[in-house]
Amino acid sequence: MKGSLVIVGFFALGVLCGLGDVLPDLSQTDISFYALCALMFCVGISVGNDPQTLGSFRSLSPRLILLPFATILGTLAGTAVISLLLGGRTLGDCLAVGSGFGYYSLSSIFITEYRGAELGTVALLANICREIITLLAAPLLARVFGPLAPISAGGATTMDTTLPIIARTSGQQFVVVSIFHGFIVDFSVPFLVTLFCSL
Repeated sequence: MKGSLVIVGFFALGVLCGLGDVLPDLSQTDISFYALCALMFCVGISVGNDPQTLGSFRSLSPRLILLPFATILGTLAGTAVISLLLGGRTLGDCLAVGSGFGYYSLSSIFITEYRGAELGTVALLANICREIITLLAAPLLARVFGPLAPISAGGATTMDTTLPIIARTSGQQFVVVSIFHGFIVDFSVPFLVTLFCSL
């Protein structure tokens, strides 16, 4: 939990620096891309240093291949239920936002293009919240619901930004599962978002 708070603390510090014009404008640079590459490199070193990781994946149940599909169906079912409580938004709007699965950069652009800036902003905030909640709650989720819970909660982010916290809380043997999960969920985002936006 302490590690998650440190991560969110750095995010908050970055927001404050951006608001206070402490740093030069980095929005037009690829700094976040290079930071993500460095993060993935470090995770790769960690996986490479543990020869048991890939062997552990081979010994896991083939049912884990269904995990990304369970995440997708569970998220859409939860979003459909929440849509009943929200006034002024159609089921299609809510399902489009839910179909971001934490992939806020792509889903919010698609939704803004199809449904306007207001819903695009809602999608951006909802997906950022999903990522932050996963970062903060991963240790609790793993302890209460098991090692697959943080992976499912992370949605599309499990192959990049939430991968380090998942590796720490769920165990190195679930790193490959997490990357596979993130790839499949990530791949589904543009198709599902455009499908629900067109309803």
